[in-house]
Amino acid sequence: MATRQPGAVAIDRLTIELGAGRRRFAALQEVSLDIAPGEFVCVLGPSGCGKSTLLGALAGHLASGAGQVRVDGAAVSGPHPERGLVFQHHTLFPWQRVIDNVAFGLKMKGIPRAQRHEKARELLELVGLAGFEHSYPAQLSGGMQQRVEIARVLINHPRLMLMDEPFGALDAQTRLKMQELLLDVWSRIPTTILFITHDIDEALFLADRILVMSPRPGRIIEELRIDFPRPREAGLVTSPRFIELKRHCLALLHPQAKAIPLERLSPLGATLSEVQFAI
Repeated sequence: MATRQPGAVAIDRLTIELGAGRRRFAALQEVSLDIAPGEFVCVLGPSGCGKSTLLGALAGHLASGAGQVRVDGAAVSGPHPERGLVFQHHTLFPWQRVIDNVAFGLKMKGIPRAQRHEKARELLELVGLAGFEHSYPAQLSGGMQQRVEIARVLINHPRLMLMDEPFGALDAQTRLKMQELLLDVWSRIPTTILFITHDIDEALFLADRILVMSPRPGRIIEELRIDFPRPREAGLVTSPRFIELKRHCLALLHPQAKAIPLERLSPLGATLSEVQFAI
């Protein structure tokens, strides 16, 4: 078999069941997908559809009941720093300063302090946090904490970044700034990204490709290739093509949404819960 480029993902007929006894249920059912190296893919779907389960399987935290999960041709059998995770709520060590949180992965590899701090400073500058090296996580805003989290993942040079609704707890303005930051960082440090979200605007703004999932048991019901040119700017969300694609996503996830007038599709973002309210 030919050597794959770093960051290639191949999932073949993945099925995962969770729970025990009478409460056991299928979270994912025969999910198959491929992600090319360096591609930015968003998985879009309602709560409980298996998005996070899919990410957990790729991270190596969940064993597949059936099917295969491979990264660069190798079966995923457990967690690895080359598959970095960013969650909705940060996992920073509150007792460590920002620079030591970012440098933690290199410390585990035995890299000397001066060397790992130099690399951490470079990444903190990249994510817009130069000058905050000696702050503690509790002294930072939510958006700044997520910037630190992204820098801490990037210091391990991951082939694959797995992001589980990382901006879901942020306010709308901060969320948009973080989306723009992520795209800028990704353009400078290319890596494959699988981004989980239930926010349609977020998926359309970020992705090369969107995989839309059904309600549980999770299946991929449609793949959308997003051809907006990069770099992308905030004004994109008010363009006719963007709103057209948003309507299409709404129709896939909620057939009732076909009746929503275009002017009710807020350019500041429409989560699936907001759509349900509108319906």
